[in-house]
Amino acid sequence: MSKNKESVLAGFKAFLMRGNVVDLAVAVVIGAAFTNIVNSLVKGIISPVVGAIGTKDLDKYSSCLKAPCETNAAGEVVSGVPIMWGSVLSATLSFLITAAVVYFLMVLPMAKYLSRVEARRKAREGVAETVAVTELEVLKEIRDHLVAQRGGEHDTRTRV
Repeated sequence: MSKNKESVLAGFKAFLMRGNVVDLAVAVVIGAAFTNIVNSLVKGIISPVVGAIGTKDLDKYSSCLKAPCETNAAGEVVSGVPIMWGSVLSATLSFLITAAVVYFLMVLPMAKYLSRVEARRKAREGVAETVAVTELEVLKEIRDHLVAQRGGEHDTRTRV
């Protein structure tokens, strides 16, 4: 192997060994599994509810840009220029429904959970700071008391 190929392979190995590549691979796998859950929820629950209100299949809605739009028995366009706006509307609604399911069932609860965890962490840090300040005050009082017992003057600006 030439020195150039070895350096390319060494660089590729270094790239693969970085932590973010592994994290990204795990995120893709988890994302793919999560996609199945969201799609099942949308297809099994949300879409039938939306279909009960309106129509389930918007793909058949279209307009003809250049009339007349004619199709053969197989459904292929023979003449005219059809604008298939129903499929665009269907895909847009599907995206919005999927995004809403992800946001309201996953993102929002996770954000609330993380904010509670952060609030607890800050509360623990606040208690630790209060304890540290209280200990310092107690040590100052002890020092002042010892100085008073000795009957001597003491500069309170000195460190404990």
